[in-house]
Amino acid sequence: TPLTDLGLTLPIFIGYHLGVIFLPTRNAADWLTRELISLAHFSLPIYFGITLGIGAAFVLLAKTLDRSGRLNFRELVLLAIEGIVYAAAMRLLAEHVVGRIFLGSFDVGGAWPVGSGIELSGPVASAVLALGAGFYEELLFRVGIFGLGLRLVITSVPHYGPLRRGLVTLAWALLAAALFSVWHHVGALGEPFSLKAFAFRSVCGLTFTVIYVFRGFAPAVW
Repeated sequence: TPLTDLGLTLPIFIGYHLGVIFLPTRNAADWLTRELISLAHFSLPIYFGITLGIGAAFVLLAKTLDRSGRLNFRELVLLAIEGIVYAAAMRLLAEHVVGRIFLGSFDVGGAWPVGSGIELSGPVASAVLALGAGFYEELLFRVGIFGLGLRLVITSVPHYGPLRRGLVTLAWALLAAALFSVWHHVGALGEPFSLKAFAFRSVCGLTFTVIYVFRGFAPAVW
């Protein structure tokens, strides 16, 4: 259920918000941190308390309303393993596609070119930013732009046949993947645009969408 999906992403959410307060920047899709800081009146202990309180409230709500029994530690471990498998496969797929398009290899180096485009020193800072990208970008692009956007498009024209509905879904998925890729090149902290980087992230965005459609929000985040 959506509540279970949300509950299974809470370690990502909590880890990001407990760590991002110590970084000079945050994920561009993160709209909540500023509000939490303001609500805490710029007090670090209060900010930590509010963040942990949000997590505890959602766990309690999910446990109360969802009787599937999936909100447990074993499920989190399985999701983490699943996420690692998806990440490795997605990277290989995107490199292969970009290599075929541009008739050459695409060396992404040691950095994972799907994140915020911001380079910070230290593996802990990079991990915190990755948590934020996982949660907020999937919430924005997969749940919001793809999921809710596609539902609005389809319901606005209720007489789509199965074939046309499938073509609309595919076109919308490609559009959402392109927007996901462009997102990383805009703004003051955006990465300089290149066709290879755009193609790489577009393939990743499409892969995220496939995971979201067939497995749900939590596996895409992880």
